[in-house]
Parts: sequence; C-alpha cells; structure tokens
Amino acid sequence: MRPWILMSVLLVALASTAQAAPKPRLMGEARLAKILEGRTAGPPLDCVDLRSVETVEIIDRTAILYRMPGGRLYVSRPEAGAADLKWDSTLTSRTVGARLCRYDTMIASRFGGASFLLLGPFAPYGKVAP
Repeated sequence: MRPWILMSVLLVALASTAQAAPKPRLMGEARLAKILEGRTAGPPLDCVDLRSVETVEIIDRTAILYRMPGGRLYVSRPEAGAADLKWDSTLTSRTVGARLCRYDTMIASRFGGASFLLLGPFAPYGKVAP
C-alpha cells in the first residue's frame, strides 16, 4: 500500500473517532440565569406548599429551585449555608404541616459531610406572556 493511502486511511479513522469537546457545565448564578431566562419574578413569598412541588434542583452555591405544576418556579436563596450547596447534595428538612417556609432549616448532606441551611424567601417566576 502506498504511504499516502495509508496516511489518508489513518486520518479518516482518527477523524471519525474524535469526539466534540463537552460543553462546560454552567454553575451558580450563570446556571440560574439560564433557567430563569424568559421569566419574570413576582413578589417573594414566605412559604410554598410541599404537596405542589414536582421537583427540586440545587443550583451550586446559589439557590434551591422548586418546580411546580404549570411551569411555575420558586427560587429560595438560603440566608445561611448557600456556599456549601452542591448539585449532588441530599436535602433533608423537618417541617410542621405541608409547607416549607422562610427560616426553615435544612441539612445539605454529601459524601464527606453535611451543612446547615437557613432558607430565604421563595421568589416565584412565571413565563412571560407572548
């Protein structure tokens, strides 16, 4: 086989196995801004009904995001302990009744430790009407 043919075959093989560089994962404020894009904030609330929460997402070192039916989002920025929030933390809380409220405490636990959180107000975000 001629050398240039061999080189061509090798280059094609290498090009076909090359992978695109992964996108950098957005963190903290940048991630929250991307999620809230196209939404407007309403007046903050002191409590949310836990029975209505569909999912909970931790925004690293920033906030806890609660997704509700109909696409409504509530964002609570902890008043203490936000720096210890990580996307893979497990949140534990003790509540009285079915509401989670400002100043309620939570534990954010991860492999290797846990930290104390003091919840802030819940800012509601709705989609902007076209």
